[in-house]
Formats: sequence, C-alpha cells, structure tokens
Amino acid sequence: MRIDIITLFPDFFTSPLSYGVMGKAIKKNIATVNLVNPRDFTTDKHRQVDDEPYGGGAGMVLKPEPIFAAVESLPVIQPREVILMSPQGQTLNQSLLKELAYNYKQLVIICGHYEGVDERVQHLVTREISLGDFVLTCGEIPALALINGVIRLLPGAVGKAESIRADSFEDGLLDYPHYTRPAVFRGWEVPAVLLSGNHQKIAQWRREKQLEITRKKRPDLLAKWEQAQKSNNNN
Repeated sequence: MRIDIITLFPDFFTSPLSYGVMGKAIKKNIATVNLVNPRDFTTDKHRQVDDEPYGGGAGMVLKPEPIFAAVESLPVIQPREVILMSPQGQTLNQSLLKELAYNYKQLVIICGHYEGVDERVQHLVTREISLGDFVLTCGEIPALALINGVIRLLPGAVGKAESIRADSFEDGLLDYPHYTRPAVFRGWEVPAVLLSGNHQKIAQWRREKQLEITRKKRPDLLAKWEQAQKSNNNN
C-alpha cells in the first residue's frame, strides 16, 4: 500500500514511522509512506499556505492552491481514497480501518491546520475521517492514528496473524484479560484455567470474559453484538 501524507509538518511523522510495526512494515515494503509539504507548492516569495477567512472571524484558513498542487503532483494508484482529517468526518473505528487496509492500494491523507481548510478542497476529497467529537490542534495527530491502524492490518506487518484476529473489536467485543509470568505477583494469581493446558476451557473462559468486560465497559457494543448474533441465527 502507498500512503501519501499532505502535511505542513513532515517532521511530525519522522520518528513514529521509524519504529515498531510501522517502521518494520515500511522497511519490508509492505507499506510506502510519502510525506508531501504543501509549502513546497506555493508560488509567492513568502511561501504562504494560509490566509484570513472571507467574512471575517478568528484564525487562519489553509489556502486551496497548495493543497490541490500537492495532491495533483502524486501518482494515482487505484483504488484510492483522498482523506481529509476533520472533526466533521466519519468516526474512525476498527471496521473502517479494515475497509481502508483491505480495499485500497493508495491513501492520500490531508492534514488540516489552523481554523481548517478552504471548503473547495472538498472537490479533492473522497472521505472525511475524525477521531471523535473533539477538536485537536492539527490533523497530523489523527492522521498518525489512522496510518498506524491501517498498516498493522496489512499482511505481514504483524508477526503473528493471530494477534490481529484476537484484537478488541475484531468480533464486536472488547478483548479478554491477558497474563504472563510470574504466575503470582504481589498475591494476585493468574486464573487457574490459563495454566491448565485445556485449550477448550481457555477459549470458553476468554469468551466469557469478553462478554463480561464488554457488558461492564461498553454496553452499547454488547447490544450491537447481541443484535448481530440474533440476525445471524435468523439467517
């Protein structure tokens, strides 16, 4: 997969993209990440990328010309999405990450800044994505979350595919508890079933814990899961 990031702050991504799963995936050419600065496409001597909003108001707005030029400088690899990180966008979740990772060969991600981007940039955009109902200082922060979530789903990015299948939200429920050595720490013991070697009982315990934790922490998710189970049984 090719990921192009349109950003005024390419250094924001340098360190995170060099380590962990993302760094390894890039080194193995599982993903290619290209950083593009709209400032490089300005035509005035001040390299201006923002201006005051028409109609007045606080803050500055990113100009359309540099963003259009930056996006149009890229090769087009279909299928692709041109994504604007925006608090007005579709909320990012695991299902959306899977859609992007499995159905597209190129993601072009536009990072907004200041008070936002000129509305005419929407003519470039095929999808808006948000982390949630809150506002951040820049689009680079949610963009990095999106990139991380997508890259780790690409085949070969994570060492054990089972790790992906066991993630929270993969089957609509939160994850079960995890334990490692020592078996006893400060008086807290690892549940005996996990030490039993009985894989059937371990699987049953993990499912029970998933349901219990989801019921406690995210009853909304449990309601959706239960509805999905009823629909599947009826079919």
